[in-house]
Amino acid sequence: MFIDFRNTPVHYEVNGKGPAVVLLHGFLESSTMWIPIIEKIHDEHTVVTLDFPGLGQSGVIQEIHTMELLAEVVNHVLEHLKIEKATIIGHSMGGYVTMAMADLYPDKVDKLVLLNSTPVADSAERRKIRDRAIKLVEKNPRAFISMAIGNWAVESSRETFASEIDHLKEQAYSFPLKGITAALKGMRDRKDRTEILKNFPGPKYMFLAEDDPIIPAGESVELAKEAGVVAKVVSGGHMSLIENKDAVEDFIISVL
Repeated sequence: MFIDFRNTPVHYEVNGKGPAVVLLHGFLESSTMWIPIIEKIHDEHTVVTLDFPGLGQSGVIQEIHTMELLAEVVNHVLEHLKIEKATIIGHSMGGYVTMAMADLYPDKVDKLVLLNSTPVADSAERRKIRDRAIKLVEKNPRAFISMAIGNWAVESSRETFASEIDHLKEQAYSFPLKGITAALKGMRDRKDRTEILKNFPGPKYMFLAEDDPIIPAGESVELAKEAGVVAKVVSGGHMSLIENKDAVEDFIISVL
């Protein structure tokens, strides 16, 4: 299904019945990543997924897709569906949007789950890496996509899950370049929402991976302790939904 947002089509899907759960995908991903999770929880929950603008089947809205804009898109879908409150679960960039939801629309968030994600803003060095990525996307998008997705998994997983990783790459090759760069710029410029996480009154969870190259597990565990967040750490890299699929499914089911 599609909904119009600022004259731009946004793709979303709704499955099941019961308390609402919103699943937000990460950078270079789409809502299809959640299909195994949907199958596990849709009997008892209304599961909402969507493609962020410029990724999946959704159109590009503007030059920079800020986390605030993406949260506005999520809220627009929820209002359209007349959903007043939901558990929000976000992977990577989807977690950044989850934190923006907790900041901008706190009454809409029942529980929040950060999967391979953090409320912390990019460091100065990380912002420089984003800028280099933007230049590489503009010069050689396939090389960037292949390198980025390939590096998310730990080396031991790359052969084991080669077909799944290749599928992600093939899907991302079809995304518009303006959508990819808009997301990179939005992540680069995002606010630090550590205090939002600390002050969030509802249940809050983090699912982390020991060797995640994007979200350092050690730092996140310390942050979780300070913020009163229930954290689970497993082996693997940034692609927990592939590398530790069963553990992710069990964790999500346990917190709903």
